[in-house]
Amino acid sequence: MNFIDALGHAHLPDPNARIVSLVPSITELLCTLGLAGQLVGRTGFCIHPSDVLRDIPKVGGTKDVNVDRVRALAPTHVVVNIDENTKPVADLLATFVPHVIVTHPQRPEDNLELARLLGGIFCADDAARRWCDAFAAELAVLRAMPKGPPQRVLYCIWQDPWMTVSRGTYIAAMLAEIGWSVPELGPDRYPRFDWNDTLVAGIDQVLLSTEPYRFTEAHAEALEKQVGKPVQLVDGEMMSWYGSRALAGLAYLRGLAAAG
Repeated sequence: MNFIDALGHAHLPDPNARIVSLVPSITELLCTLGLAGQLVGRTGFCIHPSDVLRDIPKVGGTKDVNVDRVRALAPTHVVVNIDENTKPVADLLATFVPHVIVTHPQRPEDNLELARLLGGIFCADDAARRWCDAFAAELAVLRAMPKGPPQRVLYCIWQDPWMTVSRGTYIAAMLAEIGWSVPELGPDRYPRFDWNDTLVAGIDQVLLSTEPYRFTEAHAEALEKQVGKPVQLVDGEMMSWYGSRALAGLAYLRGLAAAG
């Protein structure tokens, strides 16, 4: 049976795969599916679960992959993501890695297909099925809960320059599950922006993510004084990580909605 990735490439099951994961959230999912023993490489941002990953070699970051290190590990499969990794690096890896698996979850429910894809390719179907059952149940609970008043939120992922997320991103889709929407500030998926009266007037609150920029409560307090709108710190891993952490992320969303 073939398993089809985000670019339409077909992959056959391989129980003996040697895997390099260049996507932190997917590295965690592979471990959840019982595949840690087949991981031969990861990025420095692949930090969960720390005790399992401690001895697995690092191959640089998500954007600055050390291709020579990957080559030395002789993987049969490399897992990449359209948002987190660059196409030139993925193309270069494809010249010597037999299988480059491209992922691109864009909505919470896409985690189900992601788990099935990885479970199928790496022969962990039973574990993937159990995880999908748990995720589907948690998603149903989230969608059944009463929705509060709609919120227009600006979700900030970086400063200097300030950057946010567009409506076509996974984060925006997560927020939409609780009736919160983000402004469309241009054609980019992660646009830069400047604070101005029109922008501030069009939002109800600001969310500062703890990743990729390490926003803190001090940032939130200072920005709230600057813009005159409610500002709260949110857990970036819960809002943006696919796979294992996305399951906890659904419960986190329920808490966020309850707090308003």
